[in-house]
Amino acid sequence: MVAVNRRAFVGTVILVSLPTACGPGEPAETSEAPIASEALAQPTERHLRNLRQLTFGGENAEAYFSFDGTKLIYQARKPGMECDQIYVLDLATGESEQVSTGEGRTTCSYFYPSGDQILYSSTHHHDASCPANPDFSMGYVWPIYETYDVFVSGVDGSNLRQLTTEDGYDAEATFSPTGDRIVFTSVRDGDLDLYSMAPDGSDVRRLTDRIGYDGGAFYSPDGSKIIWRAHYPEAGEARDEYVSLLQEGLIRPGELEIYAMDADGSNQRQVTSAGGANFAPYWHPSGEKIIWSSNQHDPSGRDFELYMADLDGENMERVTFSEGFDGFPVFSPDGRYLVFGSNRNNGDTSDTNVFIAEWVDDPEM
Repeated sequence: MVAVNRRAFVGTVILVSLPTACGPGEPAETSEAPIASEALAQPTERHLRNLRQLTFGGENAEAYFSFDGTKLIYQARKPGMECDQIYVLDLATGESEQVSTGEGRTTCSYFYPSGDQILYSSTHHHDASCPANPDFSMGYVWPIYETYDVFVSGVDGSNLRQLTTEDGYDAEATFSPTGDRIVFTSVRDGDLDLYSMAPDGSDVRRLTDRIGYDGGAFYSPDGSKIIWRAHYPEAGEARDEYVSLLQEGLIRPGELEIYAMDADGSNQRQVTSAGGANFAPYWHPSGEKIIWSSNQHDPSGRDFELYMADLDGENMERVTFSEGFDGFPVFSPDGRYLVFGSNRNNGDTSDTNVFIAEWVDDPEM
């Protein structure tokens, strides 16, 4: 999750402004009323059945299931709001409740495996106002707000307390299903690397140590592995630009690939070599496949769709075919459902909404 963690890519560009796999987007207008569910999916989207829209209007994305599959936690900038806040949606009722403070900017939310607490990152403890958007005159960049820290609270937002206290960006935190570790992205050692920590914020361990951006990490269903997105610029002009932008609290997300490693940081390897921007990877419940968003098929870099492949990158398959943006795919713990963010059915606005579909593993059966 950077705070791309609603994301738009320029150069490699999304048609709309989206949440970063934790991150900022531009203001959006309210979408039109929903249409029948059978019209939301394309005929070629054979893995998706009974596609339904869960949010309507504004920018809504990065929705993650509770470990019992009954709720979603997501970040959204609702119409009229200046900054993203965190919401919990009850799948039984369809009702959403804001659980963050309403101050500052928030991103990258996730449930504790126990189900009674949530993680998210916020800037509210430094300043109640919304931090400024980056200057896009230099092209599309993601802001790395130095005032982000990771917080934990009850599911209703009560008993809020701070987990990270280091200077600089701490965000993109997710939990291992085993309940013993949190993985997150931090700039505490001068670069954007992955770290893990105990659930109470202690025992911080660095997992990556290569110049470039490491983020949006998720543990495998058994907690033994981690997948994430990364960009490692080559020495020379590309690396110099990366370092220069990072000193200004920015990164350029036009080139990203998916990587995997063991949970302790060992056995790091590259999964995709697709080119373009590949981000928001998530595990299939089998632990043998991953799903992610990519613009690899579009020479203009404007169209993002969901792809699935084996953990070694083989047997890649395109999952969605809707014009515009589809991203942040997340399976329910039992594998029966897929949730993702999309700008389909947005009435030609820049709205991004959360959708849920029954997942069909083998469309041929």
